[in-house]
Amino acid sequence: MPAPALNWQAIDVVLLDMDGTLLDLHFDSYFWLDHLPARMAQLKGKPEQEIRAYILEHIRAIEGTLNWYCLDYWAEMLEVDIMALKAEIKHKIQLRPHVGEFLELLRGLGKKVVLITNSHPSGLDLKLEVTRLDQWLDLIISSHEFKEPKEAQAFWHALQVRDPFDPARALFIDDTVRVLDSARAYGIGHLLGIHQPDSQVPRRLEGYPAIDHFDELLPALKALANG
Repeated sequence: MPAPALNWQAIDVVLLDMDGTLLDLHFDSYFWLDHLPARMAQLKGKPEQEIRAYILEHIRAIEGTLNWYCLDYWAEMLEVDIMALKAEIKHKIQLRPHVGEFLELLRGLGKKVVLITNSHPSGLDLKLEVTRLDQWLDLIISSHEFKEPKEAQAFWHALQVRDPFDPARALFIDDTVRVLDSARAYGIGHLLGIHQPDSQVPRRLEGYPAIDHFDELLPALKALANG
């Protein structure tokens, strides 16, 4: 699907995913599939391929659950300091193109900008430290606060209690179809996906209107800002 012609005058709040949407997912992909297995092989004296296969098997088994996103769970399960290993490659944490300009325009237009992420608070803090993403945000919510991932309807109900909003006048942008499905089921009025959330892995999101980069949304926002 092509990127939609969003009616920005019908949108009061913009709900944004972080990893793969505002940030390049390559940091996370590289960490879980390359850096973590390599460092665990060094630390535990086991073959890297064996460790990678074990991690992948477990990732597939719990995908989409809160534990899948929980760094405390992984640290205990793998018996390794996940945050210390993440910090070793924090230079790979990067904003996706045009994110800053997009968020500045939203703020200038008076839209409420809310980050809703499944990222564990410790990982979230590291990414905010590196990117200073919080300078453009009105509110930051980790699904761990609600003990439910965005895939669950309970997350959206908890979000409504935490910070009441009109779902019909909300835009939600995310790179994962199952999360967009959950938002649609809750009644979020405007939904948008992201193509190629990992800059190193070609991928087209299917089933929802989607953009490659945020520059596709800038002309309409600038026109609205200029009256």
